[in-house]
Amino acid sequence: MPELTHFNDEGRAKMVDVSDKQATLREAVAVGTVCVNAETFDIITKGITKKGDVLAVAQVAGITTAKRTSDLIPMCHPIAITGVDITFLPDEKSHYIEIKATVRCKGETGVEMEALSAVAISALTIYDMCKAVQKDIKITDIHLVSKTGGKSGNWSI
Repeated sequence: MPELTHFNDEGRAKMVDVSDKQATLREAVAVGTVCVNAETFDIITKGITKKGDVLAVAQVAGITTAKRTSDLIPMCHPIAITGVDITFLPDEKSHYIEIKATVRCKGETGVEMEALSAVAISALTIYDMCKAVQKDIKITDIHLVSKTGGKSGNWSI
């Protein structure tokens, strides 16, 4: 059974020491879904909110969050991210927006938390910008779908 790595010998929190790890090209992809009603979906996809273009703002929020994840998650390492891409896949039939974040770096530790954080804050930004027109917006299924690089190799669902 694998052990949790963020605890020292006394059982207290620690940041994992990655100084002996090899710097490799790493990538993580995470997704999540924002579920809205038909009216809100039209407002989002047509860019007609009073607050501006919802998806453009959510995209910038996601990118900014990926870059600042170590400030938000206590045991995350500050990482020199080499690329962040946030894409939105609107589904008109189901009235949801799927968010996909791809984060890359060349370093000693992965970017899974950065990708997950980017999706979460992009979704929350959509919620914030649309809450005036819909109160029951749902944010669902935020999860990692793949990662590459590092000693544990490639992983995907």
